[in-house]
Amino acid sequence: MKSNSADSMESVECGLEDEAGSAYDVDWSEEPEGEEQETTSPEVRRFKVTASEAGGRLDLGLSELMSCSRSRVQKLIKSGKVTCLGKVIDSGSCRLEQGQVLQVELPPLVPAVPLPDPDVLLDIVYEDDSIVVVNKQRGLIVHPGAGVTSGTLVNGLLAHCHDLSGIGGVERPGIVHRLDKDTSGLLVVSKNDAAHLSLSEQFAQRQVTKYYLALVYGVPESAHGLIEQPIGRHPSDRKRMAVCSRGRTAKTEYQVLESFLAKYAWLKIHLFTGRTHQIRVHMAWIGHPLVGDLLYKPRKNPWNLEGQALHCNYLSFRHPKTGAVLEFTAPVPTVLQNILTDLGAKG
Repeated sequence: MKSNSADSMESVECGLEDEAGSAYDVDWSEEPEGEEQETTSPEVRRFKVTASEAGGRLDLGLSELMSCSRSRVQKLIKSGKVTCLGKVIDSGSCRLEQGQVLQVELPPLVPAVPLPDPDVLLDIVYEDDSIVVVNKQRGLIVHPGAGVTSGTLVNGLLAHCHDLSGIGGVERPGIVHRLDKDTSGLLVVSKNDAAHLSLSEQFAQRQVTKYYLALVYGVPESAHGLIEQPIGRHPSDRKRMAVCSRGRTAKTEYQVLESFLAKYAWLKIHLFTGRTHQIRVHMAWIGHPLVGDLLYKPRKNPWNLEGQALHCNYLSFRHPKTGAVLEFTAPVPTVLQNILTDLGAKG
């Protein structure tokens, strides 16, 4: 049953998504959150489309013109770095037209290989020769990028494991999926390529089960709801995602576990897809944004919580080597537990 508890449920027109999508059902369209620390100016390159190039896909054409991988070009497109006559082109599948002048902004490169950082605190829930399962704390970025070169989960894991799967690329070795900076909870990391391929396939086939706990503003009218609304990049704010007709399929299920003072609700949330900011976007869309989520609901809260009240407390998948079903749980972090205790005392 879909929730209709929002005062108004508006979708926006967003740019077309790449028809090819990701190789797996994991959304990498957003760079890690953090302050920009670039110290050099970005390189700007311009290309004029010739008659022989016209009609081809944008991502394939730029890949050849720039002599780089298609995935690298798609990343630039999704981050708004490709323009034509000052207008951002956000679809790698659009067709090139003769005479078009394309401008590509290349941000300064981060170091090719993240350095081990033993100062990063790791809460390791499980580890063997194939995988590491961690309980990520709030405020920790998963992997380097966007001016962030150290202090990430990857830097800490490299100090702990010394080696991770290389399939994720030099910036995110071993990373099969991720959590936003201020989302805490369970994350599985691959230690070798065989494990990476197995886990990626499980995500693609939606065989991985993840449950989240979230504190939202207001109480949904229905105690149980299913939100099926496509999500894409916001048309005017590149840091945000939005419900939009041209976005990628996204499905979120929620259940109200407890309500407080008719002002807040503690929810259990099940993700069926893995879009950027999916829970945050869907809950804001039905009128119940996450407490502390200043990106989608710039509202102060009584606890001065900065960052969404969201925690991945359950993760289940098949072991990539043995095939055994593994289940993990992670307790609610202290900062959120204190808020729940405070609300319980008042209500």
